[in-house]
Amino acid sequence: MRHNRAGRKLGRVTEHRRALFRNQLASLLTHERIITTLPKAKELRPIAERMVTLGRKNTVHARRLVNRWVTDRDLIKKLFSDIGPRFLTRPGGYTRIVKLGPRKGDGAELAILEFVDYKLPEATKSKEGKGAKAKEKSATA
Repeated sequence: MRHNRAGRKLGRVTEHRRALFRNQLASLLTHERIITTLPKAKELRPIAERMVTLGRKNTVHARRLVNRWVTDRDLIKKLFSDIGPRFLTRPGGYTRIVKLGPRKGDGAELAILEFVDYKLPEATKSKEGKGAKAKEKSATA
């Protein structure tokens, strides 16, 4: 019986699982939104929440604790200068999980893990802007 045994093993050994979460955490901090399987998202969420909480503190000790999970200095800088201050007034719950449904190949349940203040980039404005520039270029040529 698995009494008092929290966490999923995800079919990996400990080192592989930690490396997986480090890579996914780096991707989440870089893009602020990742698509993964539901069990992986549920396991990554507490780690990401802890990193944002440390990012709010902005102390040397907090930076060293974050460095255990995130080794890229640019991502640590982004966490403490951009992501952490955005959530200063929020007492917790910095991420959300949105279920997407089964994956076509193997039927695994997919989910989006993103920060709660994430906004989709405006694709229509950039397309209109490119179209207008193209029309101007063709008109002047």
